[in-house]
This record gives sequence, structure tokens and C-alpha cells, in this order.
Amino acid sequence: MPRRDYEDDPNAPEANSLVPAASVVVVDDAGRVLLQRRTDNGMWALPGGRMDIGESIAGCGIRETREETGIDVEITGIVGTYTDPGHVLAYDDGEVRQEFSVCLLGRPVGGELRVSDESHEVAWFSPAETDGLAMVPSVRKRLTDWRSGAIPVVR
Repeated sequence: MPRRDYEDDPNAPEANSLVPAASVVVVDDAGRVLLQRRTDNGMWALPGGRMDIGESIAGCGIRETREETGIDVEITGIVGTYTDPGHVLAYDDGEVRQEFSVCLLGRPVGGELRVSDESHEVAWFSPAETDGLAMVPSVRKRLTDWRSGAIPVVR
């Protein structure tokens, strides 16, 4: 389902849903970060998505990472929480979702890289290599926050 991200855009549609979600900065022993190029917008992103009823936020991050990249992870920390009402995601079905995401930190514990129906490509990148990748500003914020080591409590 294609989507469009709006950040602090006065022409953005009004949000009509609020959905808890998790994303994960997965870092391997070489210090590389795991990213996927999404099918819905063509941009590079962290693995992540909507939290299901009966699931913890960590469980959501683990499940989404496995589904989208083939990599099994262990959650080791938190990068930050992101709840900016100025950031909305508009989907073709009419849903306009206000961001409510917890970005977790994880390490790989198994699995093999593979694409899914949500990703065109999946790859490991050094932090410096991520600078040149096309990604939406909210994903760039998460990577910047991870690289700085600061934990933003609220975004």
C-alpha cells in the first residue's frame, strides 16, 4: 500500500488514526546498521511497523525486523520515542496516521538477509554510508539520534 510522509507540511492531510509502532536500529559486530529499501515509497528505512494487540513494543520490533529483513534480533536498548503530531503518514486507503513510534536498538542473533513484500533491497551499511541514502526525514532523525548517542525522550 503506497504511502506519503508529511513532516511539518501545512498542506498535509489531517490525521485520522494513531497507531503504536516500533522501528529498530540493528547494529552488527562491525558497527554496520541494517536498512531496507521500502516498496511503498522507494526510500531506505529501518525495519519496523505497527504493533499488534497482545504484543510488547520489543516483540513488535523483533517481529517486524524478522518479517522485513530475515534477521533475528535481540533488543538491547532504546534510541528514542517519536510522536510528532506534525509528522503524518498518508496511505492510499484514506488512512492518515499520526506518528507514534518507539525506536529500539538491537543486535542480530541469527537469520539471513532477504527481501520481503515490504522491501526491494536489504543491506548492511556503515554509519557514514547512510549519509548518501535516500530516506524520509523521520528515519534520518532516528539514525542521527542513534549516532549521537543521545536518547530523545519525546519527538
